[in-house]
Amino acid sequence: MAIKSKKESKSSNSGKAGSGNRRSISKGLLKEKAANELKAAQKGKRKVHADILLEELLKSGCHFGHLVSKVNPRMQEYIFIARDGVHIFDLFKTKSQLEKAIDYLVKLTSSGGKIIFVGTKRQAVEAVKETARKAGMFYVSTRWIGGLLTNWKEVKKNLERLEEINKELDQKDTTLTKYELSVLKREKSRLEDLYRGLVGLEKLPECLFVVDIKREQTAIREARRMGIKIVGIADTNADPRLVDYVIPANDDAQASIAYILDKVAWAIK
Repeated sequence: MAIKSKKESKSSNSGKAGSGNRRSISKGLLKEKAANELKAAQKGKRKVHADILLEELLKSGCHFGHLVSKVNPRMQEYIFIARDGVHIFDLFKTKSQLEKAIDYLVKLTSSGGKIIFVGTKRQAVEAVKETARKAGMFYVSTRWIGGLLTNWKEVKKNLERLEEINKELDQKDTTLTKYELSVLKREKSRLEDLYRGLVGLEKLPECLFVVDIKREQTAIREARRMGIKIVGIADTNADPRLVDYVIPANDDAQASIAYILDKVAWAIK
């Protein structure tokens, strides 16, 4: 069955529909790769993250890329094959890259480093919030505020102001009038819309974790300018050179995003 476009197939369990034939071929190839990987691990050739399984990556739809016509040549090394005009990721490499990213994040957070999880697309919003909550980190899930990193001094003032307002509103015996309270509530609502996931962040983060590096260009440019490390999920249409740790995977399917972020949260919480 031919696939018209990547976006038209969101209704499937993986977020992108595929024919049964393609799925069976992919499963067979991945099982063979998994067997080879296990043999290598048993011989002590390399470390295996037992909680990240190729079959789970497959089930979550992490293997589906974009249409062949939309490929970024820099992503070719992470692509296994093309089927019905759609690229299929090499999940062996996806798993390896995810492990490398997690190793870096574990090392970073164990030394007190802070991470901002960035995911403003509909499929990523809830997973980004939940991951930040579990890991005790920060997030941006609505829209990236220009200058959030490059104009940090002003952003920090706004965050401090939000904390001040919350303290004032939490006071039981306040001397503020109804009008003054309503003004504060409006200001609080405005600031929360902008900085809700950043409350408590006292300094620039050491890392951004970006879902869909092609979409979040402003955040990536600011991070690079400020020398902040970037971990990012990159689909076949993205440029992996933009990030320090690339995770080649489907960045459109909710299940794919949730699986990757769940593994990250589990490792660093």
